[in-house]
Formats: sequence, structure tokens, C-alpha cells
Amino acid sequence: QVQLVESGGGLVQAGDSLKISCAASGRTGSSSAMGWFRQAPGKEREFVAVITRSGNTIYADSVKGRFTISRDNSKNTVYLQMNSLKPEDTAVYYCAATYAISSISGYRKANAYGYWGQGTQVTVSS
Repeated sequence: QVQLVESGGGLVQAGDSLKISCAASGRTGSSSAMGWFRQAPGKEREFVAVITRSGNTIYADSVKGRFTISRDNSKNTVYLQMNSLKPEDTAVYYCAATYAISSISGYRKANAYGYWGQGTQVTVSS
């Protein structure tokens, strides 16, 4: 089994930046992909970004150009640098990891991931 330890959430103002991270442990080797999802109250969980072991990335249209996902394979850790934050970015952010191999588009789906972090709250005030 894999455990994910997530940190970095907090309260910021619109236009600010925030970096959150999530580290996987409990299994030898780097995951095939690590991703970020978010869920706001009353809304469905939505895809944010993913990075594969080889460094390929995809982003949701809503965050493209503002968020950057990165990965340290030696630490099996994923980061999400969030810039130009908007109130609509307010949500619980969940990191996820998978050791299964998928097409890059497949990693946009929550069911591609077998391991999830506890979630970290990101609140952006206007």
C-alpha cells in the first residue's frame, strides 16, 4: 500500500501564489503518474493536473497557464505551484498516485488512481 502525505494548503488572497506538495511512501519505486484533483462544496471532484514519471504533463483548461505541476521522482513527491489564484480555485485539493500505466488522457480520470491523499484546503479570498 501507498500512503500520501500532503501539505501546503492555506488561506490566501486573490492574485497570490501558493505551492502545495504531496509525498508518497510505502512502495519502492516511482509511481507511473501523480495528479491533483480538487473538490469545492456542492461540486464534483474535478481534474486539475497530472505529471507522469517521464515528466509529461496535462492541465485542466481552468488552470492552464496559472498552475504548474512538477515531480521529484527520487522522493516520489508531486508539487503544484498555483499562481494568480482566483476565488473559484477555492477547494479541497487532493493528490493521487498510480502505479498502473495508462494513456496520458487516461490520467485525467479519478478512477485511474489507486491512492489518494487526505486533501488540503485551499481558500482564496476576494
